[in-house]
Amino acid sequence: MNKIEKHTKDIKEFALSLGFDHCGIAKAQQLDEDARRLELWLNKGMHGTMKYMEDHFDLRIDPRKLVPGARSVITLLLNYFPEGRQQPDVPKVSKYAYGSDYHEVIREKLKALMKWIQHNIGEINGRGFVDSAPVLERSWAERSGLGWVGKNGNLINKKSGSFFFIATLITDMELQYDDPFARNYCGTCTRCIDTCPTDAIGKDKVIDGSKCISYFTIELKEALIPDTMKGKFDDWIFGCDVCQDVCPWNRFSTPTAEPGFSPIPEILNFSAGDWEELTEESFRQMFSHSPIKRTKIKGIKRNLHFIQTRP
Repeated sequence: MNKIEKHTKDIKEFALSLGFDHCGIAKAQQLDEDARRLELWLNKGMHGTMKYMEDHFDLRIDPRKLVPGARSVITLLLNYFPEGRQQPDVPKVSKYAYGSDYHEVIREKLKALMKWIQHNIGEINGRGFVDSAPVLERSWAERSGLGWVGKNGNLINKKSGSFFFIATLITDMELQYDDPFARNYCGTCTRCIDTCPTDAIGKDKVIDGSKCISYFTIELKEALIPDTMKGKFDDWIFGCDVCQDVCPWNRFSTPTAEPGFSPIPEILNFSAGDWEELTEESFRQMFSHSPIKRTKIKGIKRNLHFIQTRP
């Protein structure tokens, strides 16, 4: 085993010891095909009010502009599938938001991985990202052999499904690269397309973000949700899991082993009345380390009112 092979093996083993479920590595290079798809998507306005998607286009398609001298893109998956579930017939919260804010949980793991690399391998430069920088995570995961991008736009791992967070570590060290995941196993299945409540999933894995329930309940900050969407939200007040819940590959999902993603008790037990009676002070106490804090209590109350108002 040569030095590059050993470094690759050691990094993957340490990443798994930190709690990551999968680790793959790809060569850092410009993503030309993804650049064309992203440009077309933006030109069609499918990002809605998410203007940040228009920013730093050149950085999104080339990791070497994010990390000068970058040679390797390390992609890591962390399972968030919960063991517990919300009660039936209550306002729904996406499973990724059941526990602590994944940014906080994963950021610490990325810091630990980078520190280990620098201590055990040498003066390596790199930056870790988790859904907070212009990185096309799913494309890199596919190029790293971790799965394929399904018709619902999510990365799907053949053995574990799609309930994963994706983290990226871009470094200037040369490593052994995994073969890209070349096959799409969605086949003729269209369950995600057929069951999307707002028809946000189109052909060729094109997701109209401006129609997605997650967009309306999280990203749409100040504006009112359009009346044309009334009756279509299926009681979601934060995010939406429909396209993942119906995906046959998620029959392989298993509960996460990450303690930080243990569900906040209120999320599993709150009734509609509990959400309605929630005060700003209680909201801050319960969700100070939760992704739900993004909407603030004002957003939750807006979303709650919207699902209760029928067309």
